[in-house]
Amino acid sequence: MNDKIVLLDEMGNRIEFQVLATFGLDDFEYAALLPVDDMESLTYLLRIEYDDEGEPILVGIDDDDELKDVIKVYEEIQKEKLQ
Repeated sequence: MNDKIVLLDEMGNRIEFQVLATFGLDDFEYAALLPVDDMESLTYLLRIEYDDEGEPILVGIDDDDELKDVIKVYEEIQKEKLQ
């Protein structure tokens, strides 16, 4: 997957991310993102939601249990890629 997206941080700075993966879990969709300028950075895992026009919106995951499940699924996807 070679998709890249640009998001704004809290200060309004534009940050380009590499989309590492998108995947579904429990009726939700998620995206794994890595900052292009800092490939050593942590991977961002965000939930994909949709606005009233059907456009995707990336939101943080506040629920600890949901985040643990998403991390587990993402790690399994990464293991499968290595095999």
